[in-house]
Amino acid sequence: MQAFYADREGTSAGLKQYAASEALSVAENAAGRAHARNRVYIGKVTVSQSAVTGTDLDSKTPKVMLSSCLDVSQWQPVVADTRKPVELPANRLTKYLIATTVEKWPQGWRVVRDEPQGKKC
Repeated sequence: MQAFYADREGTSAGLKQYAASEALSVAENAAGRAHARNRVYIGKVTVSQSAVTGTDLDSKTPKVMLSSCLDVSQWQPVVADTRKPVELPANRLTKYLIATTVEKWPQGWRVVRDEPQGKKC
């Protein structure tokens, strides 16, 4: 996903290979808003401490729920043309819990929902 935010045209990341439904829509909209303001994101996002919090493997569309720590401390919005860093609030969460739902689609597993929990990790 970080490649999608880094590409001002929003075409290089192949986002649909791993995101669908609500997660895909949210990512496309958020990246689109950033790109419309001449912003791209550089650096990396790290996911750690992932744990399965629930499963529903017997439904028509099998799903697994996860809890993870998302670290965006090395992911920086910059002005696309100049690469000048965009100032961010000093108190923003840069390492936080996120609840994720993945579903098994015919093409493979896809992230369908990512919900930041507003808690540090």
